[in-house]
Parts: sequence; C-alpha cells; structure tokens
Amino acid sequence: MSSVECIHREDEYDPFEHRKVEKPTSTIGTFIHMIKGSLGTGIMAMPLAFKNGGLIFGAIGTVVICVIYTHCVHLLVGTSQKACKKGQIPVLGYAETVHAVFSDGPSKVRRIAKFTTGFVDVMILIQSILTCCLFLIFIAKSLHDVIYNQLGVDWDVRIYILIELVPIIFITQIRELKYLVPFSLISNALLITSIGITLYFILSEPFSLEHRNMWPQWSTVASFASAVLFAIQGIRYVLPVENKMKHPQHFLFRFGVLNLAMTFLISLYSVTGFFGYAQYGEKTEGSVTLNLPEDNPWAESTRLLSGIGIMFSLGLSYYVPMDILWNHMHQRLSKQWHNWGQIIVRFTMLVILAAVAIGAPEISPFVGLVGSFGSSTLAILIPVALDVIFRWPSGFGRMKWVLWKDVVLFIFGMFILVAGTYFSLKDIVAIYE
Repeated sequence: MSSVECIHREDEYDPFEHRKVEKPTSTIGTFIHMIKGSLGTGIMAMPLAFKNGGLIFGAIGTVVICVIYTHCVHLLVGTSQKACKKGQIPVLGYAETVHAVFSDGPSKVRRIAKFTTGFVDVMILIQSILTCCLFLIFIAKSLHDVIYNQLGVDWDVRIYILIELVPIIFITQIRELKYLVPFSLISNALLITSIGITLYFILSEPFSLEHRNMWPQWSTVASFASAVLFAIQGIRYVLPVENKMKHPQHFLFRFGVLNLAMTFLISLYSVTGFFGYAQYGEKTEGSVTLNLPEDNPWAESTRLLSGIGIMFSLGLSYYVPMDILWNHMHQRLSKQWHNWGQIIVRFTMLVILAAVAIGAPEISPFVGLVGSFGSSTLAILIPVALDVIFRWPSGFGRMKWVLWKDVVLFIFGMFILVAGTYFSLKDIVAIYE
C-alpha cells in the first residue's frame, strides 16, 4: 500500500465512530466527574497558598497555573485522539497513548517506549493509592473533630477509619463511571456547600488588606506554585473519563466539558484563596476550616460536609487504580471468575489502604512528595513531551512556535518538579526531627 493510500485511510478513520462503550457517560455526567476529579481537600489549602504567594501574585499566578494545566490537558487528550486516528484504534488510555506515541516517534525515543509506559502506570497507581489513603485519614479526622467538639467523645482516629470502611466497601465496588455520576454529584454538592459556608464566615467579617502580602518572597514562590498545581490537577481521571463519553467530541470544544469545568474551578479556587488569606492573614491555617469558630455549629458543619463529600468521591478516586490493576490481571482469570475476581481485588486493595492509613496516620507529607513529583510529571512534562514527539520533526508551525511554547512549558514543569520535591522533603524532615 502506498503512503498516499495510508494517509487517505488515516484521514477517513474516525475513532469516535468505532468506540464501543457498553455503558457510556453523558456529557453532563462527564462534566460532573471532571469537577470532582479536581475538587478535593486542596481547595481548603488555597488561602495558605495565597499566604505564600501574596494577594496580587497569588490571584494572577493561580489563573496562569490553572490555564497552563488546562492547556496540558488539551495536549494530552488531543494527542491521544490523534494517535487513535493514526493507529486506527478507537480508544487509548494514558499509558497506552504514551506507548503509541513513543513507539511511533523518532528512533531514540522508541527504545524507552516500554519503560515510559510502565513508568506512567506506576506513577498513576502510586499517586492514586496514596491519595486514597489521605482521603481515608481526612474523613476519619473530620469525624473525630466534629464528634469530639460536639459530644466530647475522644476516640482514636484509627477507630473512625474502621467505622468509615462500612459504607466505603460498597462505594468502592462500583465499577462503571456511569453509575458513579450520582456519587460525584453528591460529593460536589457537599463540598461546594462546605466551601459556601466557609466563604460566608470569611466574608461576614470586615477585613483590611493593609498588613497582607501582595507579592511572594523568592523562597515561597515554589511552594505557592506546587500547592496550586497539586490542588487543581486531576490528570489521572481525564482520559478514563473522556474514553467513556457518549459524545467524546464534546470534551475539547471551546465551550466543551474541559474548558467549562476548569473555568468554574479556577473561579472557585481563586475566590477561596484570595478572600481566605485576606481575612485571616498570617493566622491562616493549612486548611481554612481550622480558622472558623469551633463553637458555631454552622462552622463545624464544614468539617462534616467535607468529610462526607470526600467519602462519596472515593468511588471515582478508586476507579483509576482499579482499572489499571484489572487490565493487568483479568487475562489470568477465566471469564466466569471475572466478577468475583473484581470483588476480591477491590476489597483486598481497600483493606491494604486502610492498614496503611491506620499504621501511618501522618502519611500526608509523603502524599505531598508523591503529589509534587506526580503532578509535575503527569500533568505537564509527559503531555508536553507527547506533543513534541507526535509532531516531530515538522509539525510545529511557523518559525516552530509550537516547539518553543512546549520548551517553556517543559521548563516550568521541571521547576515545579524540583522545587516541589525539595520543599516536600523539607516538610518530612521537619516532622521526623
């Protein structure tokens, strides 16, 4: 077959028409999942990020970092869709996209295609699993604080981890994204309500900008950038969610799912961060809910709503690592045992997560370390690298402006990687000194 015929076949192939998704997710359901994928405990730490970044730099920097992240998501999904079309494959996951692009790229990158594919899977697994551990601890501590403040019952946090496992066992057994939409919707509603109550307390008292930082110190720029990127990014959910869409062409439109979801999230994160720091100044805590009055039941409800909201989000958080694990395991079982295999694997993994959470309830610094490493690598460096490799050597536009743009993004990602890892290690050392 001639090269002209190959190009003609490639142009004719539409991967969206060849996708066969048994239980597809609607456009609205995908939008809900995208909001949930980025809306978590990180938003309550945005005032602290603004404390490090200053009000003016923080407001501008938050928008810039979130726009960079959104652009990198466009690069990842766009490259995946183009790789599907080129390889005439209906759907590709994150690691599969990496393998397809590297395997078809320049000779020097073909050698590391297998390694890079495995590296992406491992990074997603580690980040997802540790985030689930963090969520288990966050839920338990939220319940502990509320019950202790209201009833004076001072049970160990580990007891609450065991109690919360009862509903979580059932939530984590849900395997289809379509059926997780109601859980993501409830989670979003609870978290947004908690944020709304928090903003009510923040804005109900007068505040002055007189003694607030407007600009960061050089030593705090990296902490600010790492915190914002880690808070906003949900890169590991993007392709699994997009691949399950009933109308995947709605994902990257100018007013499509991605851009609308990120516009909403950027607004929410910016407002919470700006006004939270403006109100509490140097007293701003790691989670702004800790700045709220403990004797007020409405303020106390923010902890309960956040904890329950995160619990309902565990289904989506669990979906990605289980999808990766099951893809590597299901071929070893006969089809008649697939259902029981899924049940056992999901339950066993939850027991392991609970054991880690019980054994190391101060796991958050390590999650921050993996988060800093994973956020920069998965959300910026690899999407940019995929775009360059797929376009190589002549698809960079006039004066190779796309290549120069990607180089700038790669340098920014390396800055987040090095600086975020450094400050996370400092936090770990400080805790165990």
